[in-house]
Amino acid sequence: MKFQIPEKVRHIIGKLHDNGFEAYAVGGCVRDLVLGKEPEDWDITTSAKPREVKRIFRRTVDTGIIHGTVTVLLDKDQYEVTTYRLDGIYEDNRHPKEVSFTSKLEEDLRRRDFTINAMAYNPDKGIIDLFGGMEDINKAIIRCVGDPSERFEEDALRILRAVRFSAQLGFKIEEDTKTAIKVKANLLKNISAERIRIELTKLLVSDNPDRLRTLYELGISKVILPELDKMMETPQKNIHHAYSVGEHTIKAVSVVAGKSSEKRWSDRERCILRWTMFLHDIEKPNTITMGTDGQNHFYGHQEKGAKTAKQILKDLKFDNDTLEAVVHLVRWHDYRFVLSPKGIRRAASKIGKEYMDLLFEVNYADTSGKNPKNNKEKFQQLEEAKRLYKLMLINNECVSLKELDISGKDLIAAGFKPGKKMGLLLNHLLDAVIEDPTINKKEILLNIAKDINI
Repeated sequence: MKFQIPEKVRHIIGKLHDNGFEAYAVGGCVRDLVLGKEPEDWDITTSAKPREVKRIFRRTVDTGIIHGTVTVLLDKDQYEVTTYRLDGIYEDNRHPKEVSFTSKLEEDLRRRDFTINAMAYNPDKGIIDLFGGMEDINKAIIRCVGDPSERFEEDALRILRAVRFSAQLGFKIEEDTKTAIKVKANLLKNISAERIRIELTKLLVSDNPDRLRTLYELGISKVILPELDKMMETPQKNIHHAYSVGEHTIKAVSVVAGKSSEKRWSDRERCILRWTMFLHDIEKPNTITMGTDGQNHFYGHQEKGAKTAKQILKDLKFDNDTLEAVVHLVRWHDYRFVLSPKGIRRAASKIGKEYMDLLFEVNYADTSGKNPKNNKEKFQQLEEAKRLYKLMLINNECVSLKELDISGKDLIAAGFKPGKKMGLLLNHLLDAVIEDPTINKKEILLNIAKDINI
């Protein structure tokens, strides 16, 4: 098989070859070529030692030279070139204690995680597939190279990567690999929170986030996120629901933000929306009650869920921007819109205009995961809320202090004293404008302010 590869990758492989060394594109980029996808990164493996790579190329950076990796700089582009290597003993279920270099490509490919990631390619030799990667791509399965138990003992993160690749590619996990995951899942306790966050996020933003169920079925979530297990095991006896908390969550996650190809949301928004739906009912198992009506209720799960979500995201080392957005949406995910112009203005003022479109998407996904017999009216109400909000935006109606046609400086200039009371006064004026947007004029607001006694 012949593939088109970037000219700079071809140049690096060719230059190494001209100097007497073997060189191939390797790993995920080859997998993506076979699948007809555009590779995001290009990794190159070679029989040349790091010092030889540095000698051949003028501009290099020693990014991981202890493990045989040199980054070659071509114009503004960077390419990692790694010497064929053998990994030594893994002492922490993640990193080898030491590595040694080898002259054999087969030995380098043998140490890799899955067969679909253990193929190499160069324009002269074509695809080098020594472990059945092509066959597994054709069968759409994720299978470890060699003994899966050994691969997971070497690097426990591979357990999560198996599920993540399954989600990204729509592949099934091969049975022996699946069995080994069940046995070795506890090793994930040795993996850093940052690495777990990265893999979970890639799974969530994929087009098959329902593979979250695999985390539960194979005992992975019990180790890294036991809250998912509790959700999967919590029923919802309620006219609004037809599924357990966990199954409802998985259905909602699968709906929110749509398919990645639709590009309705930015990558940042997609991440926020998927994590919001994953965590939105996280506290339902701990707030479940049985009412006199014979129905389950989950009073306070929104606020408690926001607190738990915040702690989970902190533990996973999320950036503050993502954390704050997800926590905010979890807190407000169950908001009941009052379907009037004033009700929508009030909602936008409480929730924030920057979150309203996201919250509508959350609301749609949440409803989609409920009892399909009882959600027609909910969808109609959501559409009406969106219509009223769009009208509010068209009319440029004020819903925040920064949109008021009067400021603290204006009030001070008119003789009002600065301090805590001024903040209360401005909020009174905002409430008045939310009631009647036509009064958002400085002169009118000054007159109203003079009649308010705080």
